[in-house]
This record gives sequence, structure tokens and C-alpha cells, in this order.
Amino acid sequence: MSSPGSTTTRRRRAGVLLHPSSLPGPHGIGDLGPAARRFADFLAGAGQAVWQVLPLAPTGYGDSPYQALSAFAGNPLLLSLDDLCAEGWLARDELAAPPFPAGEVDYARAGPWKARLLARAAERFAARAGAREREELAAFREREAAWLGDAALYLALKDRHRGDPWFAWEPPLARREPGALSTARRELAAEIDAQVFSQWMFDRQWQRLREHARAGGVALMGDLPIYLAHDSAEVWARPALFCLDGAGRPLVVAGVPPDYFSATGQLWGNPLHDWAAQAADGYRFWIERMRHDLRLFDEVRLDHFRGFEAYWEVPAGATTAEGGRWVEGPGAALFEALGEALGPLPLVAENLGVITPGVEALRRRFGFPGMAILQFAFGNDPQADSFKPHNYQRDLVAYTGTHDNDTVEGWWASRAGTASIRSEEDIARERAHALAYLAADGREMAWTLLRAVQASVAELAMAPAQDLLGLGSEARMNTPATASGNWRWRLAERDLTPELGERARRLAELYGRAGGRVSSNQ
Repeated sequence: MSSPGSTTTRRRRAGVLLHPSSLPGPHGIGDLGPAARRFADFLAGAGQAVWQVLPLAPTGYGDSPYQALSAFAGNPLLLSLDDLCAEGWLARDELAAPPFPAGEVDYARAGPWKARLLARAAERFAARAGAREREELAAFREREAAWLGDAALYLALKDRHRGDPWFAWEPPLARREPGALSTARRELAAEIDAQVFSQWMFDRQWQRLREHARAGGVALMGDLPIYLAHDSAEVWARPALFCLDGAGRPLVVAGVPPDYFSATGQLWGNPLHDWAAQAADGYRFWIERMRHDLRLFDEVRLDHFRGFEAYWEVPAGATTAEGGRWVEGPGAALFEALGEALGPLPLVAENLGVITPGVEALRRRFGFPGMAILQFAFGNDPQADSFKPHNYQRDLVAYTGTHDNDTVEGWWASRAGTASIRSEEDIARERAHALAYLAADGREMAWTLLRAVQASVAELAMAPAQDLLGLGSEARMNTPATASGNWRWRLAERDLTPELGERARRLAELYGRAGGRVSSNQ
């Protein structure tokens, strides 16, 4: 995409959505190491120009990357143990893993097992690192000082409190009384240093992966959530920027009104931004967040863009999102501040949900491409007509589905009551409409939708890896409005066959989307 806010060269492209946790490997969860580099190579060979990921932050409640423990930190569980071995911080025989299940992330067992190995690697660094390595770590500390100290202390304290949220800690720590913080930093110095080491390693491994992908013509697209988890380093460290009471409890929380996924809306529960407080210092916090993400990614999907124009405010303590109200967001003032501080913004606006003319006016004012979800084009979604390819505009990212959708094959086989509010009559009409519109016979519907988005005028056509593989509901990544069982799917190394890559390349070439160079935003 290109726009007044973008540095990305305008051309037709295709890409794949896959979070690193879904990569194959023996250590219970995908990581940023050899399998990630092989996946980037697969994309390059398949003519795909974009690899989109979910937020890379350490996951909190429900293992969700959208309920992260920090807006800035990388998830240590995504660190490659193989790469740590290659650098000498772990021994190869230490990587003998317990028998993790195939096909899904085992958060419960992989987390503690990897944490012990990362602690061991940090201890070895502290004991053995040379002058050059210590200088590089010191430079990282200095460059990331705006967030790193608070995040490392928070993560160390969270471990000491056995995972309890910061608002359940002793009041002096929860309130960040200077004396309590000073004592904690002294008592947890080694643990804090280990957290800093992990973040440095994460940055090194991510940048190595990014360089590898770029060498093959593959750009990396990140995902910046609008909201932060209540139990996060930044809400703990900067409570004045959020709508909290004097005890740190949310006064109001985030969500969305009733929608396709839930008749009672989605109650996310995140504390809302105090936009007046953030405007008072020129949106410094958002400038820090955006600068950080633009250092990691070539492009960034801005999650829940709708909330910047107006957001759904739900009273704290509500059990559903039905009783919320719309409240005016920061609007153009935020994006003007970001542009002035950072220059062109290569953003994609996730403009889904209850979209008003005001939301679209804000998006167009700053030239951010929007999104269209082809799966939503044939049913009762209020935006259904805009999701049909004949209504697409060029400055658009068209998806077969997203991480919140069922897979295409799962959607096609679904029945009433399965992760949406559709009735059997709705489903029958939706299928008939899709078959007629797509001139399809009901077979290989994932590739039928993939062909439709790639044939469209949208400059970027995206598909989750599950759709490229033609998988069913068993491979679904997330079911909105559910608290458990999500974010677990993993592909197998054998899935990425030369035949699949060749088929994807032929389709991308057919519609003028294959390959190309990556432009830098730095």
C-alpha cells in the first residue's frame, strides 16, 4: 500500500498471516529460530510478499497476545533455544524436551520449561560474556530505557508473586512507592538482569529474522492493539494514563456492542485510555509505542481503528458489553501527533465492526488502507456489500479471514450456534449467495476465496496460513468472546510442501502479485 502516511511502494502483493507461536518445532511452541527462517523462505518461494504476525508481546490472561503483559516487551517464549545454543548460552544436551503434543502450543508445560532454560542462559551470560557483548547489552538498555526498566521489574515481581496481577501485590508495590521499588530492585537484581537479557535476545533474534525475510523480498507486518491489559507493566507504571480509580481499579472497560460473534457483545475488560491525560503531554506514550513497532516491522496493522474515532465504554463490573455507550476518541489529533514525531506511518486500519462515516473519514484523511474480510461478504454483516470484491478499492487489504474468524473450510461447514449468531436459515442463504457470487461448486472453498481476493483490485491480498492449507475448524486460532482454548494451533513442517508453494506462486503470478523488494520505514 502507499498513502500520505506510508513509505511502502505501491504495487500488488499477496501475503500470509501466521503467528510465530504456530511454527513447527520440538519445544512446545513455535519460535523465532530456524523454523521461522524456513517459513520466510517458503513465503519467498511461494511469491508471497508479506508475513503478518499477531502482537509479539508476552501473553497474559487466556494466553492472548491481545491481553499482553507489556506493550513493548517481546514474548520470551518465542525465543529460539537453538539460536541461544549457537551463541553459546545453552548446551545442546539441555534442549532435550519433554514430549510436547503435536499440532498445538502447550503453554502450561512449555512456559515453565523454557523459563528455566532462559534463566540458565542469562546466568551464563552474566558469568561469561565478553566486553563486546556487555557493551551491546548496555547499548540496548540505553536505547530502550523508556520502557525496559519498568517492564523488567514488573516481570520479575510477577514471577516472585507466582503470577498474581500487580493490583494483588502488597499495596506499597502496587502503588509504586519509591521505597518499595528501591527494595525490589535491590532484592531482584539478578532476576531483573535476566529479564533484560531475554529482551535483548528477543530483539536480536527478531531483527535477524527480519533481515532474513527482507533478503527474500518478504515484508513483516505487525499488529498494534489499541488497548493494554489491566495486568500489564505499562498500566502499573503509568496509571495516570488510564481510567483507573485511586486503588488502580478500572472505572470503565473496553468492549464492543453485540455483533456477528456474540449477541451480548464482546466484553474485553481492558482499562480504557484517559485520552485527555494522554493529550496533555502530546501523546508521548503513543509516540513511544509506534516508534517501537516501526523499528520491528515494515508495516503495522492498527487494531480496532474504530476506537480512535469513538469507543465502546462499558461500566466496570458489567457482565456483558450490552450496557455500554459510545464515547468520542482522540481522532485526528493523535495521528497528527504521531506523524509530526515519526514521519510517514505505514499503517493498516482495522476498520471492522460498527463503522460510521466518521471512522472512514478519519482513515481516509490520513491515507491508511482499510480491511475487507471476504468471509463476511455473503451474510448479514452490515458491511457485507463493502466486503464483496466488486466494491473493493485499490488502497485496501483484502483477507479470506483473520485470526478471529473460523478457517474458510470451517466456516463453510459450520452449523448454527458455532461461534456466531447465525441461524440455520442464515447459513443456507449465506452459502447460496457465496456459491452464486463466486461461481463455485463448494469444493476447496479456501482456495476459491483466496483466488477471489487475489483477483480483486485490492493492493494487498492476505490469507491465514490455515486457509492456504485448506484446514477446518480444528485449526481455528481464536474464537472471540471465549476465554480459553485459543491461540494454540501449530502447523507441521510437512505441511509446507513444494507443491503448495508452487500452487501459491502460480496464483500470485496469475494476478500480478508475486514477490518484489521490501522498502524500509527506517
